[in-house]
Amino acid sequence: MLQRPAAAVCAALAAAGTLLVAGLSGSANASGHAAAPDTLTAAQTLRTADAPAALLDAMERDLKLDRQQAAHRLVNEAEAGATAGRLRADLGGDFAGAWVQDAESGTLTVATTDARDVPAIRARGARAAVVHHSLASLDAAKARLDRAAARHATNDTPVWYVDVRSNSLVIQAVRPAAVRPLLAAAGVDPALVRSMKSAERPRPLYDLRGGDAYYIGSGSRCSIGFPITRSSQQGFVTAGHCGRSGSTTTGSNRVAQGTFQASVFPGNDMAWVATNANWTATPYVNGSSAQVAGSTQAMVGASVCRSGSTTGWHCGTVQQLNTSVTYQEGTVSGVTRTSVCAEPGDSGGSFISGSQAQGVTSGGSGNCTSGGTTYFQPVNPILQTYGLTLKTSGSGPGDPGDPGDPGDPGGTWSAGTVYSAGDTVTYGGATYRCLQDHQAQPGWQPPAVPALWQRI
Repeated sequence: MLQRPAAAVCAALAAAGTLLVAGLSGSANASGHAAAPDTLTAAQTLRTADAPAALLDAMERDLKLDRQQAAHRLVNEAEAGATAGRLRADLGGDFAGAWVQDAESGTLTVATTDARDVPAIRARGARAAVVHHSLASLDAAKARLDRAAARHATNDTPVWYVDVRSNSLVIQAVRPAAVRPLLAAAGVDPALVRSMKSAERPRPLYDLRGGDAYYIGSGSRCSIGFPITRSSQQGFVTAGHCGRSGSTTTGSNRVAQGTFQASVFPGNDMAWVATNANWTATPYVNGSSAQVAGSTQAMVGASVCRSGSTTGWHCGTVQQLNTSVTYQEGTVSGVTRTSVCAEPGDSGGSFISGSQAQGVTSGGSGNCTSGGTTYFQPVNPILQTYGLTLKTSGSGPGDPGDPGDPGDPGGTWSAGTVYSAGDTVTYGGATYRCLQDHQAQPGWQPPAVPALWQRI
């Protein structure tokens, strides 16, 4: 299992809810409803103080930060994500994406297609960027490319994604001449596209060597993503390319472990393994004494770290969400592109931002000596697809979060449910809109966590 001893740090910083990004406002939502006095700040909700020491060590090494900067960065990213979520809800169809930058993620930029939105963005303490294309229009163009990839060879155009910072649909091409036929096949306007020549040819990161983590069948090795439960069944999520439904697994100790229950690859890169009674799901990553607290999605520019059985902890930043990448086996869509390195055997392993699970390692290019690019399959779609509950520090020993419980004092909100930005629920007679993608955890009732929910 991907575990390594570590200790929680900077508890006082997050407990105080320190807001380090100047001016970011989280005390009231756009409809004028003030946050209750006992609500949690974004940093407290996402438990940035519980980031594993090994993760902070890797942030210091890979992002060139000191310990205080690393801790400050996690707090800033939590607050920026909440602010961006509120602005996304406020701007509606004008919204064109958001990202953080600077060593401590001290600057949040929110893009819009309407200059009249600039005062509202600045009022939230963010920088405004006025651009030509909405995020919805770029996502729609990318979806057309994804569909075209099913019938059009993309080996020479292996990566494409929406880049909010350049407000374009980027296609990375080994052979630039291959871009135009792909756009024609997809019916995508070239004005939306920025072509980049690249030698990158990503591949899945499994191998046939012995080592730690878990083994599939007679010897191929991958890494555990995150422990989960499904009712009383325990297990873990991992990459789909690691094994097919029915494949058996053994642990790093070569003891019988479990069986793949479902697996998708290519298309997506997701799977889950049900383990036998000898294995217990825990909320740990790599032996850490700190724990996974949830699965709130990190934004573009945010720090993200990976733990794998070959190379251990390595960190970088989120470069693009909703990326499509072509491996030799086919195209995988909906993955996140990062500047983190990885190597064979790291596949399936944990991607985490602070104490929030992000996804499982899919593939990439380069290595951890010269550097590289790595893609991860987001964890929330895996949980949603297979009806799984992430094992977190708030989970009980049986059915964490009791996904069927609508909550008290009543409503449609349910712990264990995966919510996407824009979803609405009721709770206590009020209606709330989801601000950030996450799986609901016990204690994250909408009135208590304004970083995740906005009353409407």
